[in-house]
Amino acid sequence: MNAIIDFFSQSGFALIAENWKVLVMIGIACVLFYLAIVKKFEPLLLLPIAFGMLLTNLPGAGMFHEELFADGHVHWDMFGDESFTAGLVDILYLGVKLGIYPCLIFMGVGAMTDFGPLIANPKSLLLGAAAQFGIFGVFLIANLIGFNGLQAASIGIIGGADGPTAIFVTSKLAPDLLGPIAVAAYSYMALVPVIQPPIMKLLTTKKERMIEMTGLREVSKTEKIIFPIVVTIFVALLVPSAAPLVGCLMLGNLVKECGVTERLSKTMQNELMNIVTIFLGVSVGATATADTFLSIDTIKIIVMGVCAFAFATAAGVLFAKLMNVFLPEGKKINPLIGSAGVSAVPMAARVSQTVGQKENPGNFLLMHAMGPNVAGVIGSAIAAGVLISMRDLLATMLG
Repeated sequence: MNAIIDFFSQSGFALIAENWKVLVMIGIACVLFYLAIVKKFEPLLLLPIAFGMLLTNLPGAGMFHEELFADGHVHWDMFGDESFTAGLVDILYLGVKLGIYPCLIFMGVGAMTDFGPLIANPKSLLLGAAAQFGIFGVFLIANLIGFNGLQAASIGIIGGADGPTAIFVTSKLAPDLLGPIAVAAYSYMALVPVIQPPIMKLLTTKKERMIEMTGLREVSKTEKIIFPIVVTIFVALLVPSAAPLVGCLMLGNLVKECGVTERLSKTMQNELMNIVTIFLGVSVGATATADTFLSIDTIKIIVMGVCAFAFATAAGVLFAKLMNVFLPEGKKINPLIGSAGVSAVPMAARVSQTVGQKENPGNFLLMHAMGPNVAGVIGSAIAAGVLISMRDLLATMLG
């Protein structure tokens, strides 16, 4: 009988009684399961994130040890200590901490991306750049409401609507906020069709929404091959800190477009992408422990995430309207494609198409919107590089 009592006293059930917060976290994980499975909110990543959150909050499981990554550093000496046993998620999390998973995800994204619409209409690069205002706008607001510079930069990157970029930046600048920022980033990416349309309609007139755009020119194979090489060289020289993300993105795209490495392209698009997505989701979710997630800061991050998306959408639309002031009749662009400058590919472009067709059923904006959309992927990676390169300056900014 004593053996049975001892067994249960050392079980997770007994430990739950000592810390009610883990029950709340298990409940939150179940809510994320519901959103991923039933509501289909970014299920490919939200589901592994939820399961990682579940694993790390099970008392006594020892799956993740925050002390291994305290103060933003990997304590390699603890991994080598024979008296300490690292958990499974501790090992997986090294891929996040060392910046491996986000870069591999970008490689897969590059292998699935067609930069043709951007090459055919280089002006759309400006719309992708304008949408990054959401990142820097929310960075300033987050700093004003109490977050330090590193935390504010990590929150601001949510405005890029790019989960891997948000994880990459946060893991380097504010790893203590990785859980809530990842959940916010992927949740709001799924809510792009809900968040964007009201803002797009508010900032445009019916006449502007009905503007029809002429078809894009055909892009040659040579242009598609040269593009990733040129972008890699230019961006790596301009913002060296962005080289890992942009380099992997363009490597994936070059493998896709060159036509002689089809097997590698398929591997990047499927097997590699799927495996890394699982590891990334589980390890990021595991950082959402009860002590770090259940705080006022998490609520602030969720609110700031909505603001970041809203600012990015508004900046893209308003910049498109500004461009029309200087463009001649017949060359004007539909301001709705400006909202696609966030890098939620291809969801943001589809939203532009949907809103445009409601005003003018004969209007086909999808391919035009894909230009700013893929430009936003490049833009968010460059913005990430800029923020990382400013790390020392950001560290001096108190909330």
